[in-house]
Amino acid sequence: MLEGLRGEDSIAELCRREGISSSMYHSWSKEFLEAGKRRLAGDTARAATSDEVKELRREASALKEVVADLTLENRLLKKKKA
Repeated sequence: MLEGLRGEDSIAELCRREGISSSMYHSWSKEFLEAGKRRLAGDTARAATSDEVKELRREASALKEVVADLTLENRLLKKKKA
């Protein structure tokens, strides 16, 4: 992709050397340039890695436990007041 952007070789030559069709190259090129435009416009969304997902699940589980503990404590305190 980057070699094609540099313009040192023709796209046809680059595709022959890499064993890809020119339509594949142009599809990748379009995706690459669109992603660059989105990034420059401030779009930083991306897919999370499996490690990030696992960490977020652990964090969510820990937060749920805290909410459960606080809810139980709140109920107990309300019963004491009544």
